[in-house]
Amino acid sequence: MSRSIDEILEAARERLIRLDPEPAHLAAREGAVLIDTRPVGQREATGTIPGALIIDRNVLEWRLDPRCDARLPIAESYDTHYILFCQQGYSSSLAAASLQDLGLHRATDMSGGFVAWRAAGLPILPPPRPTPPLALAHPREES
Repeated sequence: MSRSIDEILEAARERLIRLDPEPAHLAAREGAVLIDTRPVGQREATGTIPGALIIDRNVLEWRLDPRCDARLPIAESYDTHYILFCQQGYSSSLAAASLQDLGLHRATDMSGGFVAWRAAGLPILPPPRPTPPLALAHPREES
C-alpha cells in the first residue's frame, strides 16, 4: 500500500514538536542547534540565519548520526536539540523525522522555514553580493 507525500508529511509532523520562528530563535540562543538544509542556490538568493549550521539535506543523517564515521564533531550526543529549517518548512519536517528515526529524539523543525523567520523580522544575513567579473586592462592602457 502506498502513501502520498501529504500523508507522509502529516505522519512526520505528528511526531515533531515544531517551533515557530520566535521560539526557535530563543531555543537557539539557549543552546539548540539551528540547521539550514536548503540548497546553496536558495541560500545565495535569500540569505541565511546567523549562526545556523549549514548541512545539505542529502548528507544530513550521515553528518548527525553519532555512530557514523562521517559525522560532524558536534554530533556526539543523541540529546542535542536540533532545529532544522528549509525554505518553507516542508522538507525540514521530513528531515527531522528521519533524524528521530536515528535516535536523535530532540530533533524538530521550524514551522514556515526561512520564509517565516524573515517575515518575523528575526536576524538574517543577506545574500552575498555578486562579484563583478575582473576587467582586463587593454594592453595599451598598462603604460
